[in-house]
Order: sequence, then C-alpha cells, then structure tokens
Amino acid sequence: MMFIRSKLIGFGHCLPAKILTNDDLSHMVETSDEWIRSRTGIRSRHIAETETTSVIAGQAVSNAIKDAGLKPEDIDLLILASITPDNTTPSTAVKIAGNLGFRSGVPAFDISAACSGFVYALTLADNMIRLGQVKTAVIAGAECLSKIVDWQDRNTCVLFGDGAGAVVLQAEAGTGKSSDRGVLSTHIYADGALYDCLKTTGGVSSTQSPGVVTMDGKEVFKHAVVSLAEAAEVVLQEAGLSKSNIDWLIPHQANVRIVDSVRQRLEIPEDKVIITLDHHGNTSAASIPLALSESHQKGLFKDGDVLVLTAMGAGFTWGGAVIRL
Repeated sequence: MMFIRSKLIGFGHCLPAKILTNDDLSHMVETSDEWIRSRTGIRSRHIAETETTSVIAGQAVSNAIKDAGLKPEDIDLLILASITPDNTTPSTAVKIAGNLGFRSGVPAFDISAACSGFVYALTLADNMIRLGQVKTAVIAGAECLSKIVDWQDRNTCVLFGDGAGAVVLQAEAGTGKSSDRGVLSTHIYADGALYDCLKTTGGVSSTQSPGVVTMDGKEVFKHAVVSLAEAAEVVLQEAGLSKSNIDWLIPHQANVRIVDSVRQRLEIPEDKVIITLDHHGNTSAASIPLALSESHQKGLFKDGDVLVLTAMGAGFTWGGAVIRL
C-alpha cells in the first residue's frame, strides 16, 4: 500500500523595503531601544508603505515556486494565511493566483487563524495532498500588521512587523514511518473562551472598520508558553519521534522570552532554535514561513533534518507540525 507524504520542495519570502528600528520608534512613542529589546528581543521590523499584502505575498509565492524549479501553471492549490487581506472579498489568494498566472480552476483561498495561520494552512494542504486531491500546493503566510496597529500604544506597536513567506509542497511516496521525508504530523487547536485576550477593536459586521490590535499581554504569555510546548510534544509523539530527534525548532516569532521559555520546557539547546524576530518583529501568520525561507536561504538546513513548527495566536488558536526535509 502506497503512503503519500507532502514534501517541502521550495521556499520563498518577501519583506517590505522600509525598516523601522527601535530608535525610530522612540521618536514616535515613549520607548527606547533598550526597553524594547529587553522585553521582546526585537531590534527592528519591516513596514509596508506602498506594498499591500497581495504584493509581498505574491512575491514570496513566486520566489518559492522558482526555488522549487516549477512554474505557476504547475501549482494545484494556493492557501494564504492572513488577517490583513487586500479586500474583504475576493480572497487575496485568488488575487495572487490571477496575478501570477495560475491555471483556471485551481483552488485558491485565504484562512484566518492569526499567528497560527501557517500551521493551519499546512495542515489543510497536507491533508488534501495525502487524499490525492492535489499534487503540488503552495502555502503562504503574509501580513501588513502595521495597518492595524495603534501607533500611540507603546505596549503593542513595538511588537509587530510586515512580511510574507511561502513554501511549496509536493506529493511523494512514503512508507508511513517516521523516516519518511515530508510532513510527518500536524495538530491544530482553538479555544474561543479566550477570544478577548488578543483581538482587534473592529470588524466588518461590528464597526465597519478593521480596528486596531489590543492584547492582554500577561494572559497571552501564560497560555503561549504552555500551548506552544504542548503542541510540539503532541506532534512529535504522533510522528513517532522524541525531543532528541529535533534538529530545528521553529516557533512563532512573537517574543524572545516566550521562545526561550518554550525551548526550556522542551529541553532543546539554544543553537537548535531559529530566531528571526530580532529583525522581523511579530509578523503573525508570516513568521514561521519567513523563518523557514530565510534559514533555507542561509543554508542552515540539510536533507533529513527534522523541523518542529509550533504557533499560537488570537482566538486563541494554536498548533504544531513535524517535517522531515
């Protein structure tokens, strides 16, 4: 019996041209480079000025397709994770598919799961590939969070940045064992009882405007550390692997204190944790694919490496995935 796996064959990312440093922010709100770095680990972030989500996501998708040695017409599915679409409707994924020249009839859609969006999208695409519904898929995470940030609130505006990342998945025969290459396991969750801990102040049906991000930082931190670590442990168990098998932990890039607490709970050395938040900030659904693509570009990964992805965001939503390259 043939077992189908979703193998990662291409990576791509895109960042807006403008870089906003902590020193720049200190001229906008009452803050400082030392205050931001000591509490978050962030030094700078990219900010979209003329770019929209479809522009940066489209470039990331195009880069990933080229990296895979494919063309847009080879793609069977596009899923974009984002909470900052170009328009309420149609989806930004459809816009990207049209701009890049995907075949007519290829499904393309957005999902909204905040910072967990990429893991949600990965789960959906992997399921569709394993069911034989599609052969080659692109999943992307992209955000222009600067458009929904209150630039007078120093507790939130220092955290967020804009960017996009994407990966190409392709069906490959496997054995069903943990030695297979590709996505080995995924698991996603949500708890709507925590809805108010991290949200925007507006929306289409409530205020007819997007609103701005608000957050209960203490609650987010408390739940993030536990959820991120537990999701990683669950997917490792489902994949038939242990913590000692992890070559790279790639967590959602929200706050260096959260990342380090998760690392300690999982008993993983610092040199096995990918950190990009220092120069990206929190890019929500884009953070994990940005980290994947940047690490691939730097040559950090080798064939056979085991990657553990784990994310948590507004909703609360959270989840994890294990991938063998």
